[in-house]
Amino acid sequence: MSLTGLFLILFLAVHLLGNLQLIVNDEGEAFNVYSDFMSHNPLIQLISKGNFFFIILHAIQGFVLYFKNKKAKGSKYAVSPKETSSWASRNMALLGTLILAFILMHLGHFWFRFKFGSELPMVNYDGADVINAYTSVSYVFSNPIWVALYIVGLIALAFHLLHGFQSAFQTLGLNHKKYTPIISFVGTAYAILIPIGFAIIPLYMFFR
Repeated sequence: MSLTGLFLILFLAVHLLGNLQLIVNDEGEAFNVYSDFMSHNPLIQLISKGNFFFIILHAIQGFVLYFKNKKAKGSKYAVSPKETSSWASRNMALLGTLILAFILMHLGHFWFRFKFGSELPMVNYDGADVINAYTSVSYVFSNPIWVALYIVGLIALAFHLLHGFQSAFQTLGLNHKKYTPIISFVGTAYAILIPIGFAIIPLYMFFR
C-alpha cells in the first residue's frame, strides 16, 4: 500500500508539471506538442500502463485494508481511535472512492476520447499534424459543472495525501524523532500545493 502510494505521489508531481503547460499563453501549442510526445514515446507508454496497474492495485489494497479494519472493529480500545487520529485517516476509504470516481471521470474526458475518439480536432506545427488536445480540454473546462466536480475531486485528493504521504513513510519504518517532523511538513506542503496546482488549470481556463 505504501509503495504503490509513493509511486502515485511521484506521478502526481510529474503529471502536474506537464499539465501546467495548459496555462501557457500560446494557444495550446506547448501542451499539444507535449501531449503528442507523451502519446507516441514507447517508454512513456510503458510507464503509463504501469501507472494504471498501480492505481488499480492501490485501490484494491485500500478496499481490502478497509474491510479488514472494519472486521476488527469488535476489539475494545482503552483510547478511542477518534481521539488520536485525524479525520482524513479515519476516512481514507471514502476519500479513495471519491478519487477513484474522479480518475474515471478524468479518463473519460481525455484519455478515452483521445485513444478511441473518431473525430478528433487536429492542428499542424512545423508540418506535423497532432491532436489538438488543448481544444478538448478547453471545452471540458468551459462547463462550470465539470470544473466544480474537478475541484471536489482535488479537495478529496488533498485530504487523502494529507494522511497518506506521512503514513507511507511511517509504514515503511522511516520513523525517527529527528526526521518525522520534516516528513510531516513536506507531506502537508505537498498535500496542499499539488492539488492547488491542478486546481489552477480548470479555474484559469474557465475564467479566462
